[in-house]
Amino acid sequence: MIYPFEISEMVLVLFWVFFLLCNPFAFVGCLNKEGSALLSFKQSITDDPEGSMNSWNSSEQNPCSWNGITCTNLQVVSISIPKKTLVGFLNPALGSLSSLRHINLNNNKLYGSLPIQLFNAQNLISLVLFGNSFSGSVPTEIGKLSNLQKLYLSQNLFNGSIPISILQCKRLKELDLSHNYFADSLPAGFGTSLMDLEKLHLSYNRLNGSIPSDFGNLSSLQETFDLSHNLFSGPIPASLGNLPEKVYIDLSYNNLSGPIPQNGALLNRGPPAFSGNPGLCGSPLKNPCSSVSPQSSFPFMPNNYSPPTLDGNNNHKGLSRIALIAIVVVSDVLGIFLIGLVVSWCYLRLVSRKGKDERGTIQMLQRGRKECLCFMKDESETLSDNIEQLELVPLDTQVNFDLDELLKASAFVLGKSGIGIVYKVVLEGGLILAVRRLGEGGLQRFKEFQTEVEAIGKVRHPNIVTLRAYYWSAEEKLLIYDYIPNGNLAAAIHGAAGTASFSPLPWNVRLKIMKGVAKGLAYLHEFSPKKYVHGDLKPSNILLGLDMEPCISDFGLGRLANIAGGSPTLQSNRTPAEKLQKQTSEIPVNLAMNSGFCYQAPEALKLLKPSQKWDVYSYGVILLEMISGRSPMVLLDTSEMDLVRWIQFCIEEKKPLSDVLDPSLCMEPEGEEEMIVVLKIALACVQTNAERRPSMRHISDVLNRLTNAG
Repeated sequence: MIYPFEISEMVLVLFWVFFLLCNPFAFVGCLNKEGSALLSFKQSITDDPEGSMNSWNSSEQNPCSWNGITCTNLQVVSISIPKKTLVGFLNPALGSLSSLRHINLNNNKLYGSLPIQLFNAQNLISLVLFGNSFSGSVPTEIGKLSNLQKLYLSQNLFNGSIPISILQCKRLKELDLSHNYFADSLPAGFGTSLMDLEKLHLSYNRLNGSIPSDFGNLSSLQETFDLSHNLFSGPIPASLGNLPEKVYIDLSYNNLSGPIPQNGALLNRGPPAFSGNPGLCGSPLKNPCSSVSPQSSFPFMPNNYSPPTLDGNNNHKGLSRIALIAIVVVSDVLGIFLIGLVVSWCYLRLVSRKGKDERGTIQMLQRGRKECLCFMKDESETLSDNIEQLELVPLDTQVNFDLDELLKASAFVLGKSGIGIVYKVVLEGGLILAVRRLGEGGLQRFKEFQTEVEAIGKVRHPNIVTLRAYYWSAEEKLLIYDYIPNGNLAAAIHGAAGTASFSPLPWNVRLKIMKGVAKGLAYLHEFSPKKYVHGDLKPSNILLGLDMEPCISDFGLGRLANIAGGSPTLQSNRTPAEKLQKQTSEIPVNLAMNSGFCYQAPEALKLLKPSQKWDVYSYGVILLEMISGRSPMVLLDTSEMDLVRWIQFCIEEKKPLSDVLDPSLCMEPEGEEEMIVVLKIALACVQTNAERRPSMRHISDVLNRLTNAG
């Protein structure tokens, strides 16, 4: 028989058991299994100097509120603790998180091998572990991750072979295994199994053997194909020419040999893509291939010409070697002299009539074409590089207009800068183009101009204005671009000169522009064929499309203008075409561009050659301008101060954020956190020490994490 007081004691005992189990302040918590797995990982961390895991404890029922943890429906889907100097190793318990999709632990001090159990988390989409000290081989179990799209294991100490099981991760889009110690040959099947790859980095390893020919099947590549600094040998597969032309290809510093294939994406690559391979020959390297035909060495010889044999056993009664050389030299001298006379005569004829009857640039082109019929190319002739070209040269297959159509088109002056005049040209079919007139220099550097302009024409990116064609003659050098219809960023920030109404850009549009410019610059710096530096970035050469998508213009322009022989705006004798600007300009020129020096990095005063860090500084000033809505020169009391120093002054004086922000942005408090992030990025960009400025790729990655705009 149970007495009532005994029942009361049993209830009391049960109550205390429940209390001890579930009370948040009791020594045992009610943490679920996923939280327990994460605590096991925390126990594997021997040093957390920034306390990034201090919130990880058993006092919660689930880990969803912990720093770096993201949950969906109370299930852990993301672990993100990058750049916190964590010391320790990966605990196998992480593999028990069945809903885990993202792991980002980059740039810590984690070590040890990758636990096999980690790959039991088969819903992983991204595994980002670069910048640690992981070692050993990559387990073959990685093939279980059938949903994996991003794998970043670079800058570690991994060794052994790249497992063939990685080819089972057929959804991979971004694969970076660079800066490790991977060895042996690549598993066959990359090009047939990983068809979704958009980025492939395998540089700085010890990979050897031949480059698989099926790499040419990677038609989805968008950014980088980097096999540099390895031990690959043998010829370059011609199939690599099938890669998309916009992809940055780097095969430098291997043991490759033989001629460089001249097809598709391999055409017009700069020497850096192939340097460091002593056995390679052919364009663009200066190492010629041994089998050079007489026709390619002497382009002016007839097709049926056969040079006499010059060895001592020759039985043919031909010319002696000395006589042949003398004939060739005399012929060349006479030929060059005659060509020079013809060029000078036609050029002087054009110049003598230039001042008599000019009606603008397009008409002058028409007249020049009629007067210099002596330069028209006969089918049986091969012109030297000094002969002017009187045809429009297209740079892609989408150019479906010719010079005649351009000459007949309506032209309106859009604006004028230190490098020529820009026209809006409307063809009869309705196609609108932007045409920049470069200069009126001579013909001496046509080949140099051609090489440079065709390399620029290879650059293809949504945030960079596309160069479609060019024209070169004694009187005119023209660049034909896509027309971007929505003006430039300077007018969008401050309003176009002469306009009465102005609507400030909302924050989401500004953020979209910031992201687009960062993407374009990152492409120029790291993925374009020559890893370009812009060198003159400012709001006036950031153009805006109909949907406010930014397009960077004018990169490489200073170099082209120099080759072309000067700019018409720098000449003392102005032409009627230039005078038309005051009458027909659709977008008045902003005379405040004298403040353009504000976008130049401090080191620009000491160094002659621009660097990528110059562009980063300029980009930082543009961010400050977009955030503050102020001009690059700020009026403070009675003196002027550049925008960078003014922002630094506001920070030193501990001014409120509202004093720094564009007043229109203060009406959007929901974007304040993003504005602070952008302000921090801008301040990092404008540091005086160039080496401390971040790369544009890093800036782009940070901005892309801000979700307010695409």
